[in-house]
Amino acid sequence: MTGPRRHATDFVGFGPNARLAGRLAPGRAVEGRRPRDGSTLGTTMGAAAGPTVGRAHRRRDPGGPALLAAAGLAPPARAQEVTVSAAISTKDAVEEIGRAFMRSHPGVTLRYSFGSSGELRQQIEAGAPVDLFISASHRQMDDLARRGLIRGETHRVFARNVLTVVTPADSRLELRRPTDLLAAGLARIVVGNPKTVPAGQYAAESLRALGLWERLQPRIVFAENVRQALDYVSRGEVDAGFVYTTDAATRPGRVREAFRPAEDTYGPILYPVAVLRDAAEPALAEAFLDRLVGPAGQAVLKRFGFEPPPAAARR
Repeated sequence: MTGPRRHATDFVGFGPNARLAGRLAPGRAVEGRRPRDGSTLGTTMGAAAGPTVGRAHRRRDPGGPALLAAAGLAPPARAQEVTVSAAISTKDAVEEIGRAFMRSHPGVTLRYSFGSSGELRQQIEAGAPVDLFISASHRQMDDLARRGLIRGETHRVFARNVLTVVTPADSRLELRRPTDLLAAGLARIVVGNPKTVPAGQYAAESLRALGLWERLQPRIVFAENVRQALDYVSRGEVDAGFVYTTDAATRPGRVREAFRPAEDTYGPILYPVAVLRDAAEPALAEAFLDRLVGPAGQAVLKRFGFEPPPAAARR
């Protein structure tokens, strides 16, 4: 297989022109493809159930309640939509927590935008209609806070993760430590783009601390988000990749953990959440946040492999 263009990224956003990321191809940036597990690579937005949509539309039929009143009938309760932009590494857990939330809030629909935290931050800054932001790094949340785009009193840290290196399940490479990434038989290593992908930021930080970042540059391929990196590994299009342990657990039988970089080589991987300043449904967004950080949400996160944050990190 000829080499893909290295360090190529596409901006993925809201709306009809949003692009999906997929298979590595010779001489091309990433192109559209869905992985076998049905998730969408790149940034996606859709209802909790149903087809993917470009953005959440909150609209009401102005004639409906009046016609019902004229007929002597009570109008139905207004449907409410809450849009959640979340780091794609939280996708499985957040969707499960969301299903329970909707069952306990009849008439409420959650809509999701999953992608790298950096891309989601850019979309929010550009005016995307978002109620709640879940990031895989403080960097993106702090950027929004400096711009006054979040409600600071709602800012919480709710989970922790760990970095790992994975290989295709059928790989014959024996990787036991970071220096093994320099092995002659290892041609491609996928890392999330450090400019927008927290997993890539942590991986670059670790490799720099170990004196390997510059030496590995000819082998590194950048991905648009951590699940895309995982998919490249699971399809055997790269020899190894940096992902979170929670991501590796979603591909049993398709990837295997090679080793975990020492946690003292990169900063703690903490997940903050906050309600957006311009949220259309701030009360419901905060109610979902409360479930996420509360016992029910924490139980789901634990089942998906997330760890609770240190007590000192919680706000």
